[in-house]
Amino acid sequence: MKKIVIFGSTGMTGLCAIEAALKKGLQVRAFVRDPVKIPDHLKDKVEAFQGNVLEPDTVANAVEGTDGVVVTLGTRESLAPTTDLSVGLKNILDAMKAKNVKTVTVCLSAFLFYEPKDVPEQYGPVTDEHRRMYEELKENPLNWVAVFSPQILSELLIINVTETQTGVTQNLLIWEN
Repeated sequence: MKKIVIFGSTGMTGLCAIEAALKKGLQVRAFVRDPVKIPDHLKDKVEAFQGNVLEPDTVANAVEGTDGVVVTLGTRESLAPTTDLSVGLKNILDAMKAKNVKTVTVCLSAFLFYEPKDVPEQYGPVTDEHRRMYEELKENPLNWVAVFSPQILSELLIINVTETQTGVTQNLLIWEN
């Protein structure tokens, strides 16, 4: 059985990723700041790993022994400028290289398809951070998939545009409730 680590696993997107991975029969290591936030119905199905993506050693320990990584880092409700997501992603990618883990999927904003002037002003700083994440991902030699999600709602079927390292663009179903 393959084992993955999901960073950002207690947010809405991360919880969707956990559920989907478990349905696929994967073992899941849930990287969390606070294990209490893992819902009760998942606590005995995932391996909780407490840490902070801004701490490279902790990230490396979480990546070790896995076959792949899923990144669903977010800002929760904050739209303020930050570099935590891109720094966290860099730490994750560096850990993957060090631990010889070659496959990563990263959830990013669909606003990256917009011209910067067309992004709603309140989403500008977060979109800028997602752009930094995307650039970090593209510059990396790992096998990667970027999922550009417009919005994830638990009651709806969501179709996302994805791009792989080879430049293949496709539609991808990521969640259905």
